Amino acid sequence: MLDRTDSAIPTELIISDCLSERKKLLIGTSGQKSALIKGHNDQVLDAIGDDLEQKVRCIYIDPPYNNMENFEHYDDSDKHEVWLEKLSNHVRRLKRLLTTDGSLWVSIDDRQVHYLKVELDRIFGRSNFVSTIVWEHRKTRENRKAFSNNHEYILVYAQNATAFKKQRNQLPYNDEVKSRFKNPDNDPRGPWQSISLNVQAGHATKSQFHEIVAPNGRKHTPPSGRCWMYTAERVQDLTANDRIWFGKEGTGVPRLKRFLAEMKTGLTPQTLWPANEVGTTDSAKKEIKRLFPDEIAFDTPKPVELISRILNIAADPGDIVLDSFLGSGTTATAALQNGMRFIGIERGDHIVSLCHRRLKPLAAKYEATVNFFVLPEKQTTEES
Repeated sequence: MLDRTDSAIPTELIISDCLSERKKLLIGTSGQKSALIKGHNDQVLDAIGDDLEQKVRCIYIDPPYNNMENFEHYDDSDKHEVWLEKLSNHVRRLKRLLTTDGSLWVSIDDRQVHYLKVELDRIFGRSNFVSTIVWEHRKTRENRKAFSNNHEYILVYAQNATAFKKQRNQLPYNDEVKSRFKNPDNDPRGPWQSISLNVQAGHATKSQFHEIVAPNGRKHTPPSGRCWMYTAERVQDLTANDRIWFGKEGTGVPRLKRFLAEMKTGLTPQTLWPANEVGTTDSAKKEIKRLFPDEIAFDTPKPVELISRILNIAADPGDIVLDSFLGSGTTATAALQNGMRFIGIERGDHIVSLCHRRLKPLAAKYEATVNFFVLPEKQTTEES
């Protein structure tokens, strides 16, 4: 497994004879090293796969959805069987790059999500399916169709689901959660919220069934089928330390005070990601247009907020993340903003005209180095 204290992309990737470096396109000269690679993604992965085997913590891909359309930057009109076979073979190449606790995140819509999930189950094993994220990718109503489709999916698979669960990060407390913490008794330890002191009695011990006597003398017993969270001795200690709340008048059911300052964990990620938290396709297009008014915007870019959430759940600062359908460079942008190293693969010329331009100020801001490589022409063949 990758030594995550190492601050550089594996040396083999930088000096490998299979890639040709474009030194004129080097961005930055210090800090963590990342890489942009121009070339057909399957051929690039075949060339560098040995160097990256079991070293990538998170892979995000936004492949063509096979919706029978031709976009400005790519063709999306393969036959279903051809599309599925291509993507399956590509995912097999990606799987070998993941660390033991690594994960693959794949954006897709409801036209192909079920077929793709069956294929990914075969590749990773059904036990390593983690979840399906539902992303609200648009807020407006589409009136031209039978239903206004306002969501897309992100399929999440792990190299080892158990290892991923142990290592994946929680989300930080947002303003809505923080607003639940108050300080009605002016406790010097700061804002707190009260949580139930009684729990289900299914696995309780005898010591969890007892009376709690409030400071005003009122006696409390747990409801039927419930028990106290703690023993009588532990509750007495908590009461003496002003960590049991009996209400403003002292007559309420005892509850445990949990202080915001002591909360070391975060929120378990949910599977429904609303637009007001992670952005929309439209907000992503507007951001690219704002940055590069001279560029033809991608039709379906992903917002930085969306990819940042994925990376912050699946990886840590210093980890390597990879996107083999780099597109407009959103994954690379999110990686730099979150202190991670990235490998971005894209065959189109926009890897220079858009991605490289987009990353140049960010690399300076976040003190990172981005090397630019090209798969030599002799190794590149036209896609069949």
